[in-house]
Amino acid sequence: MGGASGREIVRDLLWKNIRLEAAAARVVDTPAFQRLRYVRQLGHAFLVYPGATHSRFEHALGAYHLAGRALAGLAERGDLAGFGPDDTLFIRLGALLHDIGHYPFSHALEEEGYTSHEALADAHLARGPLAEALAATGLADPAARLGALFRGASPHPLAGLIAGSLDLDKIDYLKRDALMCGVPYGEVDVDRLLACLVVVDEGGRRTVGVLEKGLSALESLLFAKYQMYRNVYWHHAVRSATAMFRRLVRDAAGTGALDPARLPEATDDALMHDLAATDRSGLAAALRERRLHKRALEIAPGDLSAPVPAWVWADARRLARAEDALAARVGLPPGGVLVDYPHKAAMLGLDLAIVRQDGTVERLGRGGWPGRMDLPRLAGDLAESARRLRVFTARRVGVKERDLYDVLAAEERTAG
Repeated sequence: MGGASGREIVRDLLWKNIRLEAAAARVVDTPAFQRLRYVRQLGHAFLVYPGATHSRFEHALGAYHLAGRALAGLAERGDLAGFGPDDTLFIRLGALLHDIGHYPFSHALEEEGYTSHEALADAHLARGPLAEALAATGLADPAARLGALFRGASPHPLAGLIAGSLDLDKIDYLKRDALMCGVPYGEVDVDRLLACLVVVDEGGRRTVGVLEKGLSALESLLFAKYQMYRNVYWHHAVRSATAMFRRLVRDAAGTGALDPARLPEATDDALMHDLAATDRSGLAAALRERRLHKRALEIAPGDLSAPVPAWVWADARRLARAEDALAARVGLPPGGVLVDYPHKAAMLGLDLAIVRQDGTVERLGRGGWPGRMDLPRLAGDLAESARRLRVFTARRVGVKERDLYDVLAAEERTAG
């Protein structure tokens, strides 16, 4: 980094020059923020897309950059009347720090049932050099207010830029992930979308909204997200690696070889080093050498012969019992069979104020606007169509759908 006049300039592959104000530079230089250099944005996706080694660090800088652009556009429009420098600094720092509590390996540990990274942010914000850097900004109660912002509980009128249907985080990660993976799916009309941001009065409360003429750009964001889930985030080999990692962590925590309390401070490589040191299953070495479990069964939602119980994606302990029961059926040891049915609540959810061409404000929700914007109405079907129920096995064996449903039913009876 380098710069003048109290600003640092960071060279970024996606946005080119990112200018950091002094307060942001102090935050970036703290150990808590520097940890993000060693937490990959996409977890094990680099085993499929070799370029996907980018980190939460550069993504956070990108989100900060977009926050600055969005606020500058709102100021130029005159929409920041009544907001002071502390308000805009709060939002820029919110963008910069939104992933400060993130675990290693993307969202795999949250899928495993660990506390959300948004909730973990509180501890990082309130202690050590990061707390000191935030206190030096002069903002009132920055740790508590930023924590509420990340949890979607902030009353600030500009909070929608950080947590909501149109948070700037999405724009950066979709563009950045597509670029680093070398795929054409993450295209978002960023300039148009930022140009159409407004602050509106909705029922006596100021909030972030979008001009009606920006709906096509908003659709580009939603569809890019769908495409990236379908083709990258939920790619079968990425999900195999994720399932292997989850099982590795689950077993290590179960035997006491891993202290879950250390996970929020860990980095990708440090965690894998610790797991490999005590692993007896071979999963750690298999991940390191890219010997991934193979697909033995894959079923699209529309082809399922019966509903899949929610605990398959929501209760890791029950899932492990079902996996091992299925492994025994097909002659494999515990951990030799992994079941994966990824779930993303409200993947394409939308709840946003839209300023109509006549100046009126309407809320655009999951029903969309028939004939004007139908994508939100189809969001549930699109999100469901991106999912696949998969069974991965350590070596090639046949797994029948009937066998899978039998062990799921047996687990249902046992728990009941």
